[in-house]
Amino acid sequence: MKSDLIYPDLSYKIVGVLFDVYNEVGYGYQEKYYQKAIAKAFIDSGIKYQEQVYQPLKFRDSKIGSYFLDFLIEGKIVLEIKKGNYFSRKNIEQLYAYLKATDLKLGILANFTSDGVKIKRIVNIRDY
Repeated sequence: MKSDLIYPDLSYKIVGVLFDVYNEVGYGYQEKYYQKAIAKAFIDSGIKYQEQVYQPLKFRDSKIGSYFLDFLIEGKIVLEIKKGNYFSRKNIEQLYAYLKATDLKLGILANFTSDGVKIKRIVNIRDY
């Protein structure tokens, strides 16, 4: 593992869970079913998580919007899951917006594709 990665051990565990889920469930299901399988796998793996986490978006102490994160893992990493064969710019920007709103360092975008699960790490580049 590279020494400059953010949360390398936890990231490795999360990715392992995602591969386990894909290997058991396969391709072709709605995101909500992958989410349920991932939650069960997190419990079985002892990974602490919150699901569908409400995150308000604020401007000058006023709420201007809100987000719901698929998973917040151990209060450190946002995991967003998608179904599809490519990483869309929209999904990458969505996860980056979540990181800015939560002031967290790392997000993982997981795409369940016909060729397997694909992973993209998104880093919040604010002075860390």
